[in-house]
Order: sequence, then structure tokens, then C-alpha cells
Amino acid sequence: MPSAPCDALRKQGYLFFSPASTAALKPCLWCKRALAGGDMCYKHQFYGIDSHRCVQMTPTLRCNQRCLFCWRSFEHEMVEEEECPPETILAGVKKLQKKALAGYNAVLDNTVTEERWKEALVPKHVAISLSGEPTLYSRLPELVSLFNADGYTTFVVSNGTNPEVIARCRPYQQYVSLDAPDLATYEKTCRPMEDADGYWDRIKESLAQLSTKRSAVRITLVTGHNDTDPEGYAALLQDAGATFVEVKGYMYLGYSRNRLQRNNMPEHERVRAFAQKIAASCDYTIRDENPLSRVICMERE
Repeated sequence: MPSAPCDALRKQGYLFFSPASTAALKPCLWCKRALAGGDMCYKHQFYGIDSHRCVQMTPTLRCNQRCLFCWRSFEHEMVEEEECPPETILAGVKKLQKKALAGYNAVLDNTVTEERWKEALVPKHVAISLSGEPTLYSRLPELVSLFNADGYTTFVVSNGTNPEVIARCRPYQQYVSLDAPDLATYEKTCRPMEDADGYWDRIKESLAQLSTKRSAVRITLVTGHNDTDPEGYAALLQDAGATFVEVKGYMYLGYSRNRLQRNNMPEHERVRAFAQKIAASCDYTIRDENPLSRVICMERE
């Protein structure tokens, strides 16, 4: 593993499960905020997930797309020498999460209660969504099964380009990103590294699987890039049959600021209006919304 990219990511808070792999863990902002008594992530509001007990991780940092809106760094690409075994990841989750949150223990008498600190040290949820594309990890179905067997609630967030892997995964909730209503928009917004036509067909194949499991489609709206043709999105969603649809506004964060401008970040009202147009053309209705995260949750009727 090259030292420069690795060191850069460590400075950003990444903790690695093994020295030769890119499997990594990093608590999200909402985990730390909830631990200190603040607001929880919208997943708490929508799905009952306690943010301070949620682990954000990935089994690999490799990705086959270069999405304009991605907050991760394309400048810090890391070569993976070998994949991290699922058993190593499972064994390291609590230890790395405790290490990542260690600084909060010192403020128990201030904002972090002892009860919440103890709860955070026994995480219940794993969001396989930190960075990279998790379906490029060859043992993802096995890893998800290990987490499930150990009592974790698992969320897998995928770009949908490997439907054969998604078919073998059984997480609590499967996410597939749908960030374009058509091939041309997909190619410009998600910038696949290989055959765009083939990837687009595979994404639609992944979407078609979602009616058989608890699932969600996530649409990240980027003003001026993919916020067109709500009827096109609706047609794809209608065929997919996912349990939920999240329409979320792009946030001007991280390395995406090297590719986009602040005005590419839609206001919540614009996100809601776009979701309403999608709902008007398919069998989904708006169930809830979180203005702070600029996200609308729709559910199949």
C-alpha cells in the first residue's frame, strides 16, 4: 500500500483493518454528533438507526466510477495488495470504532453521558458505505452474513454495477444508487471507468432485483447535471420496486469541491419539488423528509 495516499487518509480519520488492504473504518459526522448529545442522522428518523451506535466502514476503497458529486479523493488512489478477510474485519470493528471515538471519553462530564459512551462501544449497525464500491470486494456476501450472524443491522450502499454480487448479499437494507434518468446523463455525472453502456444495463439489472428484499434507491441530485427528467427516474423506479426511495441533495463537501461549485447544491425545497414530480409518475409517495440533510424519503404504495 503506497504510504503517501495511506498517510493522507489516516490524517482524515481513516483506520485500516490490515496493512495490505484498503478495508477501512471512519465514524461519520452524525455518529460523533449523536455521541455528544446532538442530532442523529436521517437514518434514525427514517429507519430507527441510532447514529452513535452505527459503524461506517468499507471492505475496499476501490471504485469503478468517478462520480462528480463524490466527496472522496480521487487524488489519493491506493493500490490494494490483498483483500482483508471477512473474519479480520468483523473482529476489528469494535476495536477500531473505540479507537476512533476515544477522544470523546474525556468529556463524559460535559456533553457525552456515560450511558451513551457505553452504548457507542457496543455498535449495533454497520453501514458499508464509507468510500469505494463494496461489491468490488469479492467476499462481500460472506462479510454481510458474518455481520448479520453477530447481531448487527447491515446497510450496503452500492452503485449497482455488479448485480451478481448484490443478488448474493442479504443485508438488512440494500441501497442502489440511481444518479441519472438515462445513459447520457449517467455517463457525464458518474463517469464510469469502463464501458458505460454495459454499466448502465447492469445498474438496471441491480434495480430489478430490489423488489425481492428490503431495499432503497438513492438519487443524489446535482443542480445543473442530473436534475432533469423526473419522469425518466420514475419509470426506472417503477420497474425496480424498491421498498424506499431517497431523493437527496448533493452536499458541497470534501473533494467534490474540486469538481463542482456551491451552486450545484440544491436547496431542500428544490429537492422536495423534484421528488414530488417523481412521485406523480410512479407508485411512490413521500413518507418523510429531513431538511437538514436535504433528503426526501418515499415509500412504495
